[in-house]
Amino acid sequence: MKNLFIAFLLSALSIQAFAQNENEPVIQQPVQELPESDGIRQGVSPSTGDLYYGLTRKIMYDRMIPPHGIEVTFDKTVHLIFPSPVVYVDLGSANIVAGKADGVDNILRVKAAVRDFSTETNFSVVTDEGSFYSFNVKYADEPQKLNIEMKDFTHDGEAVNRPNNSLDIYLSELGKETPKLVKLIMKSIYDNDKRIYKHIGSKKFGIQFLLKGIYAYDGMLYLHTQIKNSTNVPYDIDFIRFKIVDKKVAKRTAIQETLVIPVRAHNYVTRVNGQIAERTVFAIEKITIPNGKKLVIDLYEQNGGRNQSFVIENEDLVRAERISELKIK
Repeated sequence: MKNLFIAFLLSALSIQAFAQNENEPVIQQPVQELPESDGIRQGVSPSTGDLYYGLTRKIMYDRMIPPHGIEVTFDKTVHLIFPSPVVYVDLGSANIVAGKADGVDNILRVKAAVRDFSTETNFSVVTDEGSFYSFNVKYADEPQKLNIEMKDFTHDGEAVNRPNNSLDIYLSELGKETPKLVKLIMKSIYDNDKRIYKHIGSKKFGIQFLLKGIYAYDGMLYLHTQIKNSTNVPYDIDFIRFKIVDKKVAKRTAIQETLVIPVRAHNYVTRVNGQIAERTVFAIEKITIPNGKKLVIDLYEQNGGRNQSFVIENEDLVRAERISELKIK
């Protein structure tokens, strides 16, 4: 009888609690709407970049490369002019197309592949001097800027003189050196214009081709050359060739040549006008010359016979001046 009374009491309390709950307002949790077909999420707040599971480290804004904003359209082409050749392009979506201009390595053309696309997209560019550029792209019927010149970021950046479009991009032909550092070294050598060697060069037909200095930094050698035209006839350069050859070649013996290809050249000229001197800094991978060999640098005139040539011995290479600091004017 006692157990029956307790069961009746609990049942009465449950009915009372249910009645009270029915009178209380029902609190509903907000429901996220699914993405619409055009990719725009309705009712979803913008990402803060902080929602990750597991152990993560937040990327601060001083590590971010700010993107440039450009507009594209379907009936016109936007041209981006970079300070050096473009070696890499990545597009964020199929809404845009891009490609290098025919015969020109430092101009990128961009346009819309889809008329009136609504979602913003992006693309990225890497140039051969190690700069990274990022762009956010949106569609416009009439873009305000159709031809854009991208500046050289060598001296940009605050406090640490670090360019805000990245400094540490490596290209395979430069080994462990960054293109930006190689460019700065070549510019420093060119601007300071020292003559270390006075015994290496060639002079005939009114043309002087000489080596002003050899510099070393880590895995690279830098050769500072000069072409002086003492005549009134312009000197058009066909090509300059670096090769390692035998010092002495026996008769009826094939000449063994090993070409050395410069990976970079600063102020490479194709014409030296009359009564003018031009200088170029070449960057090559670090080499030493085996016994019985020599490094020959040939200068050939286009459609002419005023060719020049000089020899660099191994003792000249090993005495290359080490670069300890950069002096940029």
